[in-house]
Amino acid sequence: MRRIEKSITDKKIITELLNKGRYITIAMSKDDYPYIITLSYGYDNSRDALYFHCAKEGQKIDYIKYNSQVCGTIIEDNGYYNDECVQAFRSLVIRGKLSFIDTFQEKKHAFDVLLNHLEKDPKIMKEKHFGNDKNYIKTGILRLDITEITGKEEKAS
Repeated sequence: MRRIEKSITDKKIITELLNKGRYITIAMSKDDYPYIITLSYGYDNSRDALYFHCAKEGQKIDYIKYNSQVCGTIIEDNGYYNDECVQAFRSLVIRGKLSFIDTFQEKKHAFDVLLNHLEKDPKIMKEKHFGNDKNYIKTGILRLDITEITGKEEKAS
Protein backbone atom coordinates (compact mmCIF):
# COMPACT_ATOMS: atom_id res chain seq x y z
CA MET A 1 0.00 0.00 0.00
CA ARG A 2 1.38 3.36 -1.03
CA ARG A 3 -0.09 5.36 1.88
CA ILE A 4 1.06 3.18 4.76
CA GLU A 5 -0.44 5.56 7.35
CA LYS A 6 -3.90 4.55 6.09
CA SER A 7 -3.33 0.82 6.43
CA ILE A 8 -5.22 -1.27 8.98
CA THR A 9 -2.90 -3.86 10.49
CA ASP A 10 -4.53 -4.51 13.86
CA LYS A 11 -6.03 -8.03 13.73
CA LYS A 12 -8.80 -6.97 16.16
CA ILE A 13 -9.98 -4.25 13.77
CA ILE A 14 -9.79 -6.60 10.79
CA THR A 15 -11.86 -9.18 12.68
CA GLU A 16 -14.34 -6.47 13.71
CA LEU A 17 -14.81 -5.47 10.06
CA LEU A 18 -15.26 -9.11 9.00
CA ASN A 19 -17.86 -9.59 11.74
CA LYS A 20 -19.71 -6.33 10.98
CA GLY A 21 -19.78 -6.73 7.20
CA ARG A 22 -22.73 -8.37 5.52
CA TYR A 23 -21.59 -8.60 1.91
CA ILE A 24 -18.42 -8.86 -0.13
CA THR A 25 -17.76 -8.11 -3.79
CA ILE A 26 -15.60 -10.85 -5.30
CA ALA A 27 -13.52 -10.57 -8.47
CA MET A 28 -12.85 -13.65 -10.60
CA SER A 29 -11.29 -14.27 -13.98
CA LYS A 30 -11.59 -16.83 -16.74
CA ASP A 31 -9.76 -16.75 -20.07
CA ASP A 32 -8.58 -13.17 -19.33
CA TYR A 33 -12.20 -12.07 -18.89
CA PRO A 34 -13.08 -10.48 -15.52
CA TYR A 35 -16.27 -11.05 -13.56
CA ILE A 36 -17.42 -9.59 -10.24
CA ILE A 37 -20.28 -10.59 -8.00
CA THR A 38 -21.57 -9.36 -4.66
CA LEU A 39 -22.56 -12.01 -2.12
CA SER A 40 -23.76 -12.01 1.46
CA TYR A 41 -21.47 -14.02 3.71
CA GLY A 42 -20.92 -15.52 7.10
CA TYR A 43 -17.50 -15.22 8.74
CA ASP A 44 -16.07 -18.23 10.56
CA ASN A 45 -13.37 -16.82 12.85
CA SER A 46 -12.15 -20.26 13.93
CA ARG A 47 -11.37 -21.28 10.32
CA ASP A 48 -10.56 -17.78 9.02
CA ALA A 49 -13.02 -18.40 6.21
CA LEU A 50 -16.13 -16.90 4.66
CA TYR A 51 -19.14 -19.01 3.69
CA PHE A 52 -21.68 -18.23 0.95
CA HIS A 53 -24.83 -19.96 -0.23
CA CYS A 54 -25.48 -20.06 -3.95
CA ALA A 55 -27.02 -21.92 -6.85
CA LYS A 56 -25.15 -25.02 -7.97
CA GLU A 57 -24.98 -23.84 -11.60
CA GLY A 58 -24.32 -20.60 -13.42
CA GLN A 59 -21.65 -18.16 -14.52
CA LYS A 60 -20.14 -17.76 -11.05
CA ILE A 61 -19.73 -21.54 -10.72
CA ASP A 62 -18.12 -21.77 -14.17
CA TYR A 63 -15.58 -19.10 -13.22
CA ILE A 64 -14.75 -20.77 -9.91
CA LYS A 65 -14.22 -24.14 -11.61
CA TYR A 66 -11.81 -22.49 -14.04
CA ASN A 67 -9.91 -20.41 -11.46
CA SER A 68 -10.67 -20.71 -7.75
CA GLN A 69 -8.23 -17.94 -6.75
CA VAL A 70 -10.26 -14.81 -6.04
CA CYS A 71 -9.99 -11.34 -4.57
CA GLY A 72 -12.79 -9.55 -2.74
CA THR A 73 -13.52 -6.36 -0.88
CA ILE A 74 -15.65 -5.50 2.13
CA ILE A 75 -16.37 -1.81 2.69
CA GLU A 76 -17.67 0.05 5.74
CA ASP A 77 -19.06 3.38 4.50
CA ASN A 78 -18.54 6.09 7.12
CA GLY A 79 -19.99 8.96 5.10
CA TYR A 80 -18.98 11.71 2.75
CA TYR A 81 -17.73 14.95 4.28
CA ASN A 82 -18.79 18.04 2.33
CA ASP A 83 -16.28 20.86 1.98
CA GLU A 84 -13.47 18.36 2.68
CA CYS A 85 -13.89 16.22 -0.44
CA VAL A 86 -13.43 13.14 1.75
CA GLN A 87 -15.28 9.83 1.71
CA ALA A 88 -14.62 8.20 5.08
CA PHE A 89 -14.43 4.40 5.05
CA ARG A 90 -12.69 1.32 6.29
CA SER A 91 -12.14 -1.47 3.80
CA LEU A 92 -10.60 -4.89 3.50
CA VAL A 93 -9.14 -6.55 0.43
CA ILE A 94 -9.26 -10.32 0.82
CA ARG A 95 -7.44 -12.88 -1.28
CA GLY A 96 -8.05 -16.58 -1.12
CA LYS A 97 -9.32 -19.75 -2.68
CA LEU A 98 -12.99 -20.65 -3.16
CA SER A 99 -14.05 -24.27 -2.64
CA PHE A 100 -17.33 -26.09 -3.15
CA ILE A 101 -18.63 -27.69 0.03
CA ASP A 102 -20.27 -31.06 -0.50
CA THR A 103 -20.27 -32.82 2.86
CA PHE A 104 -23.47 -32.63 4.86
CA GLN A 105 -21.67 -31.80 8.13
CA GLU A 106 -19.77 -28.85 6.69
CA LYS A 107 -22.87 -27.58 4.87
CA LYS A 108 -24.73 -27.64 8.17
CA HIS A 109 -21.83 -25.82 9.84
CA ALA A 110 -21.76 -23.26 7.01
CA PHE A 111 -25.46 -22.52 7.38
CA ASP A 112 -25.02 -22.08 11.12
CA VAL A 113 -22.22 -19.58 10.41
CA LEU A 114 -24.28 -17.76 7.76
CA LEU A 115 -27.46 -17.53 9.80
CA ASN A 116 -25.65 -16.50 12.99
CA HIS A 117 -23.79 -13.81 11.05
CA LEU A 118 -26.73 -12.41 9.07
CA GLU A 119 -29.96 -13.05 10.98
CA LYS A 120 -31.27 -11.25 14.05
CA ASP A 121 -32.90 -14.49 15.18
CA PRO A 122 -31.13 -17.40 13.48
CA LYS A 123 -33.21 -19.98 15.35
CA ILE A 124 -36.39 -18.90 13.54
CA MET A 125 -34.70 -19.19 10.13
CA LYS A 126 -33.27 -22.61 10.98
CA GLU A 127 -36.70 -23.87 12.01
CA LYS A 128 -38.41 -22.30 8.99
CA HIS A 129 -35.98 -23.38 6.26
CA PHE A 130 -33.89 -26.18 7.69
CA GLY A 131 -36.34 -28.30 9.61
CA ASN A 132 -35.38 -31.20 7.38
CA ASP A 133 -32.09 -32.12 5.78
CA LYS A 134 -33.12 -31.78 2.11
CA ASN A 135 -32.57 -28.00 2.08
CA TYR A 136 -28.97 -28.52 3.15
CA ILE A 137 -28.47 -31.02 0.36
CA LYS A 138 -30.02 -29.00 -2.48
CA THR A 139 -28.30 -25.67 -1.73
CA GLY A 140 -24.81 -24.85 -2.97
CA ILE A 141 -22.24 -23.71 -0.43
CA LEU A 142 -18.89 -22.04 -1.10
CA ARG A 143 -16.06 -21.48 1.36
CA LEU A 144 -13.43 -18.79 0.86
CA ASP A 145 -10.25 -19.79 2.67
CA ILE A 146 -8.53 -16.48 3.37
CA THR A 147 -4.83 -16.38 2.49
CA GLU A 148 -4.24 -12.62 2.75
CA ILE A 149 -6.06 -9.56 4.08
CA THR A 150 -5.08 -5.93 3.78
CA GLY A 151 -7.06 -3.08 5.30
CA LYS A 152 -7.32 0.63 4.64
CA GLU A 153 -8.97 3.52 6.47
CA GLU A 154 -9.82 7.02 5.29
CA LYS A 155 -10.89 9.42 8.03
CA ALA A 156 -12.36 12.89 7.86
CA SER A 157 -10.06 15.58 9.17
